[in-house]
Amino acid sequence: MRKIAIAALSVAVICGFVLKGGQGAIADVIERGFVSVSTMANTELPPDVVEINIAVQTSDEKSLQKATEQNKQISDKIYTALSSMINKEAGDYVKTINYNAAPIYSYKNDKKNLIKYEVSNNVIVHTKSIKDAGKMIDKAISLGATNINDIQFSVSEYDKQCNDLLSVAAKKAYTRASILASSAGNGLNGIKSMNGSCSTSESARPQYRMLAKNLSASASVDAAENSYGPIQAGVIKLFANVNASYFIK
Repeated sequence: MRKIAIAALSVAVICGFVLKGGQGAIADVIERGFVSVSTMANTELPPDVVEINIAVQTSDEKSLQKATEQNKQISDKIYTALSSMINKEAGDYVKTINYNAAPIYSYKNDKKNLIKYEVSNNVIVHTKSIKDAGKMIDKAISLGATNINDIQFSVSEYDKQCNDLLSVAAKKAYTRASILASSAGNGLNGIKSMNGSCSTSESARPQYRMLAKNLSASASVDAAENSYGPIQAGVIKLFANVNASYFIK
């Protein structure tokens, strides 16, 4: 019985020692001071990709089929023409999206009246031939496109630039954290946590919204195809953000 009591006491002493040590370790982590900073670095890159959203809208007062057939004819012509102007081996492509066909009604005195059947389709051209963007737009309009919904410029690859900027931002984070710590009479003592990311933002988004009705009805196809002006792609801003926390001593 005495042996059992001694053994139990020994276990209690050991457990108490372990618990005390464990609580001390946890307290050290919780109470250990740290400083957190956020820094950013950025640069400007020339875009090498343009994506143009071209809309084709057709309508017929009596027949959805006629409106659909007319839209298909125009869209197919635009698709074929733009496909011949891009370099598919470089990753360029043309696709159609957001196809919609529906009747349009007016309402008067609680009565629904059919106005027309309307069909809309969007042709997207994605290309690295930025210098030919104007030609592509005017070609599409000369073939019956009703308007240009949007133009977006982007950068296809920026991994190297991102890595370089992250290095700059990380160094700035360390410097800033050191200044904060030293101002409080402390120094840095290891990294608590750190994360970084890169993102892009267009500094100037070009406006090239154009309606087919703006072209003269008497203008020839050749004249329309040569009516394009220079489209300024501007620059793409690349941002690197670093959030870091450092232990202080």
